[in-house]
Amino acid sequence: MLVLRRLRLPLPRPLPVSSSSSSSSWWWSSTSQRRPAMASSSSAAVVAEGSAARRFWIAASTREAAFAAYTPFLLSLAAGNLRLDAFRHYIAQDAHFLHAFARAYEMAEDCADDDDDRATIAALRKAILQELSLHASVLKEWGVDPTKEIPPSAATAKYTDFLLATAAGKVDGAKGSDKMVTPFEKTKIAAYTVGAMTPCMRLYAYLGKELVVFLKQDENHPYKKWINTYASNDFEGNALQIEELLDKLSISLTDLRNSWNMLSKQYMEEYEECMERLLPPEELKSLDYDQLYKGLEVLAEFEKLANSRVVDSGVLRGMNLEDIRKAGERLILQDGCKNFFQKIGKTRENLNLDIHILSYCWCAELIRSAFSSVGCLDGLNIHSNEFVFEGSVSTGQIERKMQSPLDKVEKFKSIKSGMDSTAPSLSVYIGDSVGDLLCLLEADIGIVVGSSTSLRRVGKQFGVSFVPLFPGLVEKQRQLTEQEKSRFKSRSGVLYTVSSWSEIHAFILGSDFS
Repeated sequence: MLVLRRLRLPLPRPLPVSSSSSSSSWWWSSTSQRRPAMASSSSAAVVAEGSAARRFWIAASTREAAFAAYTPFLLSLAAGNLRLDAFRHYIAQDAHFLHAFARAYEMAEDCADDDDDRATIAALRKAILQELSLHASVLKEWGVDPTKEIPPSAATAKYTDFLLATAAGKVDGAKGSDKMVTPFEKTKIAAYTVGAMTPCMRLYAYLGKELVVFLKQDENHPYKKWINTYASNDFEGNALQIEELLDKLSISLTDLRNSWNMLSKQYMEEYEECMERLLPPEELKSLDYDQLYKGLEVLAEFEKLANSRVVDSGVLRGMNLEDIRKAGERLILQDGCKNFFQKIGKTRENLNLDIHILSYCWCAELIRSAFSSVGCLDGLNIHSNEFVFEGSVSTGQIERKMQSPLDKVEKFKSIKSGMDSTAPSLSVYIGDSVGDLLCLLEADIGIVVGSSTSLRRVGKQFGVSFVPLFPGLVEKQRQLTEQEKSRFKSRSGVLYTVSSWSEIHAFILGSDFS
């Protein structure tokens, strides 16, 4: 019988909203053709200094805002001698921005998972729709025929296309919001969408205040009404409102990232402390299996506590089953591992192999998908934990079946006891971590793959010997008599080390030479 244990497969971490996705992609086109907007309140300084919106603006204000202010369009507008046809073209483009904003708000509202956020987005959209209804009269006021269809300019189309693609979830190669079902995914799209509109609002408020000072020099400034609109407290309040919305939408993403980092840091720190506590004060001269078992009870309690902490944090909630499967398909097995399992799939019945995978992985579906993607799933018996799902979305709970070294070894013993006692058999366990030590020793042949210092340190302290596989086999061959079929036995205190899966392949299955 062959019992195999693969590496713990990590869960993909959700990513927080980033500034590159939400602002910088379109700043360059914001100078001459950008949409007006609506609102009410006070100063941008009210937005928290450490907030996402504030950080984005601080990063942009010294560069992009300066580039916008120094364009011929803005300089001429401030001076009051901008050609009327240029201004008419500018306001004629506004309808395209208004329609894009209204549609983007509608899509963002569908993605927001908080009632207050949805209400804020709905209010912003309502303001845009009201502005759209007045747009024809604004055009007439400036001598533009509102019935004449005016196509979007290249800059307008570039931004509106970007905005609507973002609202549809098509960011950085993503699949689209219609296929996103988890709260995290949808909140991310809402945050990205609002993030794609926020720089426009803040830039307009900034430029309005930059230009309003020039009105004092010319009471008959032709663009006085337009400049006052964007320099007003009402418009500043609107910019602040969308910034606060962006901050709120980003908080859940940032909190999730921070929670994950905190859990990871805490796990690593406490793991090292746990290793120190379970070691005997002096290195044993030979294996003491019972003492090792007792020492690993400390690790078992630690692993269970760590799992409870992860579940209680909620970081596993809202994951889509199909996305988990796709993440598993993208996992890369260690060199030689795929070939080994593919060969096993073809020869398993002829060689009378019974193959099991024992893993701490929180979600066995990751393992199934990883092996299925390379055609190795047939014949594998996977023993691991499972996510709990409602429909196709994870609840954040784990069906805990395999949390500790003790769980693993009990399952391993159960598998061994189920073997046909009337037929000769040999158990082989392949492991890579401290959590595998008991199973490695319980097997007739325990093979250590990889270079885990913790495994070797703990093993040596409890009297385990580590021998390279090939010299170990040569020594066993020397000891073998004609009457014996094998000199391998369980709990011998000797584990065999390999540098690659190719060695395991050659030992168990023989060479692949034609």
